[in-house]
Amino acid sequence: MNDERRVQQVLARYVRATDRRDGRAQGALFTDDAIVQIHTRTGPDSYEPVGEPLIGGAGVEYAVTNFMPPHPPGGASHHTTSDHIIDIDGDRAHLNAQFIVFEVRAAARPADGWPAGVSGAQGSVRPIESGYYDTALRRIDGEWKIVHHRVLLDMPIALPGS
Repeated sequence: MNDERRVQQVLARYVRATDRRDGRAQGALFTDDAIVQIHTRTGPDSYEPVGEPLIGGAGVEYAVTNFMPPHPPGGASHHTTSDHIIDIDGDRAHLNAQFIVFEVRAAARPADGWPAGVSGAQGSVRPIESGYYDTALRRIDGEWKIVHHRVLLDMPIALPGS
């Protein structure tokens, strides 16, 4: 597998860990001194930071484990990323990708079964977030790790206590 694909897989593992609310798996993708910052769009090409940055894999693990709400029964999220732009220079890489987060809500199966004539997936899927991931990585002992990660949201975000 080439380095470009390995870098892209770091982001794939990141979004899957987010969807599973797996702080340990997500934190393992970052260096101990990584900086993670969420930004919201303030103009066509401008963003402002929201909240305090997270520091290191331990900070990411703590935030995912303690601040991301669990999915409700029958609920899930599904991140998709696209249009990956990856630049590699030796042991350093930069990745920029678009993302959309979908909220998934499974319908509860009726106690007496689905009504006659009902077929297909039962529930709803709707987009709830979009933006860009702007990520710097470094190869350490042969493994790509995130050193700086900016989440650039297209919409405002409300954080507890803000």
